[in-house]
Amino acid sequence: MTGRNETLSIICRGTEEILLESELIDRLKENRPLRIKAGFDPTAPDLHLGHTVLINKLRQFQDLGHEVIFLIGDFTGMIGDPSGKSATRPPLSRDEVIENARTYEQQIFKILDPEKTLVMFNSSWMGEMSAADMIKLAAKHTVARMLERDDFNKRYIGNQPISIHEFLYPLVQGYDSVALEADVELGGTDQKFNLLVGRQLQEAYGQKPQIVLTMPILEGLDGVQKMSKSLNNYIGINEPPFEMYSKLMSLSDELMWRYFELLSFRPMTEIEGFRKEVETGTNPRDIKVRLALEIVERFHNKQAADKAREEFTQRFSQGAMPDEMPEHEFKLGKKGIPIGNLLKQAGLTASTSEAIRMIQQGAVRLDGEKVSDRDRVFNEAGSFVLQVGKRKFARITLV
Repeated sequence: MTGRNETLSIICRGTEEILLESELIDRLKENRPLRIKAGFDPTAPDLHLGHTVLINKLRQFQDLGHEVIFLIGDFTGMIGDPSGKSATRPPLSRDEVIENARTYEQQIFKILDPEKTLVMFNSSWMGEMSAADMIKLAAKHTVARMLERDDFNKRYIGNQPISIHEFLYPLVQGYDSVALEADVELGGTDQKFNLLVGRQLQEAYGQKPQIVLTMPILEGLDGVQKMSKSLNNYIGINEPPFEMYSKLMSLSDELMWRYFELLSFRPMTEIEGFRKEVETGTNPRDIKVRLALEIVERFHNKQAADKAREEFTQRFSQGAMPDEMPEHEFKLGKKGIPIGNLLKQAGLTASTSEAIRMIQQGAVRLDGEKVSDRDRVFNEAGSFVLQVGKRKFARITLV
């Protein structure tokens, strides 16, 4: 059996903040399974590794013997979470919400134990709430409190519109905790205000306020922006094994440790051992292989992970290029094409500024040779292979 100190250590791993830790300790002393809630709005059909930071923490709670509720916000999804947004977010249609929710259920059990997971939809109680009930709920919170939320406050001060329905989102999310009698609610750091509304509403309804546990937002492959499909810096959990493995191997050595802490199921003592190995001369790439294998095996299987490593080693470590790659043809024009523009137009970088940054980092190659001149301009017709990082290739023909 896991001791109380060890349990607390596991729960605290990778967390940003626990409000209040003293309350969590008291709740653990009750020696009963706690009700752990995390809500996910089905705003997109695919989950990426950034989403799994929360799901991994849910799995840890499961392994500690607690009751996990994976709440799909099919009702709140139709409102649209305004967190961090500078404008009103368009709500999803009912059909979009249902379709996305269906894919969520299929994906989460790659991490969670289906026998120990209660999947619920907040439309179960919100859909039954009458207009009068909603008014009673709205009466339990004030506009002044709502405007304390950073994004609402900035929009209010900046004379940007805030729709009334956006005020309902934190209320509904908070009421979910009342309906579920949650002991603990997990969320990203950007959800802190909404999670605290849950505490306040539980008290208003005569319940013990939930403990709020916030998790950090995982940086994407660029190591700067949060992982996002729209920023093209993500690793989808449904991606093919080789693609997933290659993206993980492209992480910077520093970012690798962040991914180990938030995504790996290895004990922190083992990860600290990896750090010491690097400090005493082990190539960080060899440690990165362990992370990549673990993640790919989790979402596929061991055979797929081993095959991805073998293909990656053959293709990149031995200098091999893929047999198939995108092909592009561009007209030179009178002034030629700067390499930054060429990389962007070929889809190898998202922008010319990213292209320049990748060149400065030594991540761009032309026919296998590193490109160091960020101002290079192509003026002659011909064909060659451009490469960015270890996994992006394109065959370019200039005419």
